[in-house]
Amino acid sequence: MGISKEYIFLSSPHMSGLEQEFVAEAFSTNWIASLGPNVDAFEREMAAYVGVVGACALSSGTAAIHLALKLLGIGPKDEVFCSTLTFIASANPVVYQGAVPVFVDSEPDSWNMSPAALKRALEDRAKSGRLPKAVVVVDLYGQSAQMDPLTELCDYYGVPIIEDSAEALGASYKGRISGSFGEYGILSFNGNKIITTGGGGMMLSNNVDGLEKARYWATQSRDPVRHYQHSEVGYNYRLSNVLAGIGRGQLKVLDNRIARRRAIFNRYSAELSTVSGFEFMPEIKDGFSTRWLTVLTVNRSAGITAEKIMDVLAQENIETRPVWKPLHLQPIFNNCEYYPHSAAESVSEYIFKYGICLPSGSNLTDEDQTRIITTIKNIVG
Repeated sequence: MGISKEYIFLSSPHMSGLEQEFVAEAFSTNWIASLGPNVDAFEREMAAYVGVVGACALSSGTAAIHLALKLLGIGPKDEVFCSTLTFIASANPVVYQGAVPVFVDSEPDSWNMSPAALKRALEDRAKSGRLPKAVVVVDLYGQSAQMDPLTELCDYYGVPIIEDSAEALGASYKGRISGSFGEYGILSFNGNKIITTGGGGMMLSNNVDGLEKARYWATQSRDPVRHYQHSEVGYNYRLSNVLAGIGRGQLKVLDNRIARRRAIFNRYSAELSTVSGFEFMPEIKDGFSTRWLTVLTVNRSAGITAEKIMDVLAQENIETRPVWKPLHLQPIFNNCEYYPHSAAESVSEYIFKYGICLPSGSNLTDEDQTRIITTIKNIVG
């Protein structure tokens, strides 16, 4: 029998070692629960990095979106516009609130929310007198959406933005860090993200009162009295002091992690861009992508499908993923409205049909990347 090849993950956690000192401090001081010095410091340090007034550390990015929707007063039968090319966690909290998601297509330059589609959607709703209560703009695969035209549209109609930057910590647009554009910004520290706490998330904002309200709801809405008293429904959404310590250690190496992922992308692009039918996710003008994942489309001229490439790579113990299936195509949302980029073009559906995510973790070795590239070149001949 031959020796099996070591498995290459899509994007696995990458610890620096610095996390251990913060975790050790949490253990030595017995600050293990969902409050403590690491939580407070992680919030301050992340807010400073992104360039906002404050932050609220939570159990997930999903929890952060949920609380942001509550802060904006979203309730039953309200409409919330949402990017369609994203993970379902961007839209599920809309349903938690009994509201109705309306999905907006991507545009070719960034793969993020299409200003043209958003403009038509807002014009339609303005004519009928039922503007959405919020727009969830997603920053996909490490890249900011084109926030200027999106913000101008939402400001014109008086609709607040929730910026879901779960996949784009460290990205920027015109010098501003992703997560700083909306009324509330969202981060995720899930295991596959550019930095991780194993699980966790954060809400970012310049609205100090909103952040304080989020903290209240996230700790089961416990009133500030001696006994346990609750005047509102709350949630168990706070991040633990131990996990926040991991996050503090990870944040110290974030810029190094970004540089490594961009270098991985650049090598893939240099060696595979000449393959017929291969097109890599573009980087927008005035934008800086972290290249959290290296993503490309494989169109018909390649003579092979993205599915076939993923199948062969799987046989070689190399993990890949399809691009997100657009939410307007998900069975759970099949009755929701959808605004394509144009009458003739649904950009998100094209990217889903032809897209593939390649291993991109900052701990990917040069040797492993060589193995991936060589395998792909052999597949396409």
